[in-house]
Amino acid sequence: MGADGAKGMLAMHAQGAHTIAQDEKTCVIYGMPREAVQLGGVDQSLPLPQIAGAILEKIGSSIN
Repeated sequence: MGADGAKGMLAMHAQGAHTIAQDEKTCVIYGMPREAVQLGGVDQSLPLPQIAGAILEKIGSSIN
């Protein structure tokens, strides 16, 4: 796997985006999320079932 997605996430993070990656425990292949974490482009590493809720929570907190 290449690191293009991880570099894109790092670029978004650098511009102030809140970034979430799937955690290693719930990944079939942890390559791309690991690269993003190692590059420093991830704010949160979460289990897959928690990602949607975290996105909704973040959207809700930015509206209020």
